[in-house]
Amino acid sequence: MNKALTVYLMAAVASCSAAAELRVDHVTIAGRDLKDMRAKFAGAGIRTEYGGQHTNGLTEMALASFADGSYLELIAAQDPRTGAPKHYWGKFIDGDAGPCAWAIREDDLDGAAKRLSASISAGGRKRPDGVVLQWHSASIGPEAQGTFFPFMIHDDTERALRAYPSGKPTMPEWRGVSEVYIAVRNLDEAVKRYREAFQLGEPVRGFDKMFGGETARFGGTPVVLVAARTGWLAERVETFGEAPCAFVIGTSGDGNGRVRWLKIAGMRIGVR
Repeated sequence: MNKALTVYLMAAVASCSAAAELRVDHVTIAGRDLKDMRAKFAGAGIRTEYGGQHTNGLTEMALASFADGSYLELIAAQDPRTGAPKHYWGKFIDGDAGPCAWAIREDDLDGAAKRLSASISAGGRKRPDGVVLQWHSASIGPEAQGTFFPFMIHDDTERALRAYPSGKPTMPEWRGVSEVYIAVRNLDEAVKRYREAFQLGEPVRGFDKMFGGETARFGGTPVVLVAARTGWLAERVETFGEAPCAFVIGTSGDGNGRVRWLKIAGMRIGVR
């Protein structure tokens, strides 16, 4: 086997490994008023269903679920008048930030948490029909959970009960969440941290006019890091810190077409 082919195969194996490790469980979109958010998504053709209140006593959620089991979580304060300042996503919720966090599925949560020096905590939610959901999650890095790095989640109850409250996807015609754009201050430093955490290869660099910044896309994963010195993205990082700024959902195509950004006020949600 020649050297070039060996290098190619090693890169392919690494890409497959990274893709398996970075499986999107769900992405989170934060706002102050859940009814308002659901109305905005309905206006863009995205069907959601109410998922219930979290056991933290602060937040509630609705979700749009897809064929591959991933979903968009719309999270808001249980009382829009008081907000959720004590929640770790409080500034995103009270600031109507839109995209704010993401989670990956992890079968071996204890092992992964040990490797990444992540802290494990218990969580749960009670669905409107009375079904109690329970899970454990692990937060990676010093930032708020799921912002710069995704948080890992493993279900104690059946995962389908969490992803599909009504027993089926709300959007079965769409494949699932395919890209997570994460706004960062320093692209080189962010690339270094992701490569070290998940044993990733070199990303493909580029420039995206919509974000007004440079991008680093890790092949075989949903991760796209993006940094801008000026404009709306730089202002967002200044306000909310390094965190997801946009999500892309794969539809029935091959995933290689141009992103169509949906008209949802205050948010950047695209389909490809």
